[in-house]
Amino acid sequence: MLTRTTERRRHDLSFLRLAIALQTLTIFLQAVSAGLLLTSSYGETLHSAGARVMYGASMLYVLAAVLAWKPGGGSPRPVWHACGFLALASAQVVLGIAHVPSVHLPLGVLMFGLSLLALARS
Repeated sequence: MLTRTTERRRHDLSFLRLAIALQTLTIFLQAVSAGLLLTSSYGETLHSAGARVMYGASMLYVLAAVLAWKPGGGSPRPVWHACGFLALASAQVVLGIAHVPSVHLPLGVLMFGLSLLALARS
């Protein structure tokens, strides 16, 4: 029984790492598409689609954090981090739709840094 619980915990943590890595990758791709937004006609479409994917990756991060926390009875800290990141992603989407680049761009850089930090800590 202990081996099965340990194996499940390891599986949940690897799912959490995968979710964080996916989130980090989507944020990086958003930076690339932001550059395309300034230089090409299809950049806006790509950046808009990427925003939806990034937001979905943030929701997946919350799900993975809850799954890693609840069955094993570990610390709820990753859940709070994931929920905070989802709140930042929500603010990022609102600021992007409102066309407030003076806050949207620095927040994107902050989110990428925080996502890299979370990936390194996992």
